[in-house]
Amino acid sequence: MPRSVNSVASRRRRKKILKQAKGYFGRRKNVYTVAKNAVEKAMAYSYRDRKNKKRSFRALWITRINAGARIHGLSYSAFMGKVKANNIELNRKVLADLAMNHPEAFKAIVEKVK
Repeated sequence: MPRSVNSVASRRRRKKILKQAKGYFGRRKNVYTVAKNAVEKAMAYSYRDRKNKKRSFRALWITRINAGARIHGLSYSAFMGKVKANNIELNRKVLADLAMNHPEAFKAIVEKVK
């Protein structure tokens, strides 16, 4: 009995990888084996960096809150400690936005916790 090969599924699998590699440079976009490696590496990076993006944004928010708090004579840790003690339910993202774009609102929060 002859060997049966499911070429429809094989082609679909290869086309899927090559479609994901669209826009890559050189052979990475049109040679299946090279594209497969490039796509696997890209997927690993994207998974890792979805986690790292959260880390980076938290660091940015902390920097902005710290800068805003120091203008009013508080360090970041002292400010956040007082925010938690006064049961102010604003997260770092919102506090950083207030410190950046609405300094008068941030000043009101600082005055309330002092």
